[in-house]
Amino acid sequence: MSVMDPRDELVTHLPAVRAFALSLTRNRTVADDMMQDTVLKAWTNMDKFTPGTNMRAWLFTILRNNFYSSRRKLNREVADVDNTYSDRLAVKPDHDGRLQMSDFKVAFDQLKDEHREALILVGASGFSYDDAAEMCGVAPGTMKSRVNRARAKLTEMLHLDEDDVLELTDVETLSVVGSPNIPS
Repeated sequence: MSVMDPRDELVTHLPAVRAFALSLTRNRTVADDMMQDTVLKAWTNMDKFTPGTNMRAWLFTILRNNFYSSRRKLNREVADVDNTYSDRLAVKPDHDGRLQMSDFKVAFDQLKDEHREALILVGASGFSYDDAAEMCGVAPGTMKSRVNRARAKLTEMLHLDEDDVLELTDVETLSVVGSPNIPS
C-alpha cells in the first residue's frame, strides 16, 4: 500500500478544515483566515508530520490551537473604538525635540551672562527669586527683572508668540523659558 504525499493529502482535507473553522468562529471571514493560517502552519511544518498518521486530526489540532490562541489574545486586547486610549499613547518624534533644543541652545548662548545666570538659577534649578538674588548679591526685584527680560529675549529669538504652546522635550528648558502655555 503506497502512502500519499502529505502535501497532496493536505489539499483533500481543506473542505473539512474550513467547516471546522466555521463551526468554531461562526464567521465566514474569520473562518477563512483561520483556515489559511492552519494551512500555512501545516505547510511550513510538514517535516513534523508523520506520514501514514491522521492528517485531518493533525490539521484540526493546528486549527484548534490557533483558534484558542487568538481568543486568548483577543481577551488581552483593549477595546478602543473611538481611539481614546491609543491617542494618549502617541509619542512626539524625537527629532522635533532635538531641533527645538538646538535652537534653544543657540538662543540661550546669546543671552547676557546675568540673564543666563538668572534663568539657570530660577528656571532650571528652581531657586526662588529671593534665594537667587541673594546668591548673586542683587535685590529680588533685580532678579525678577533679569528673569523676565531673559525670557522675553528668548521668546523673541525663538520667534514664539505668547499663544504658542511649547513642545520642547526637556523639562528644565521649559522651566527656563517659563511660558504660561507649557503643557503639563
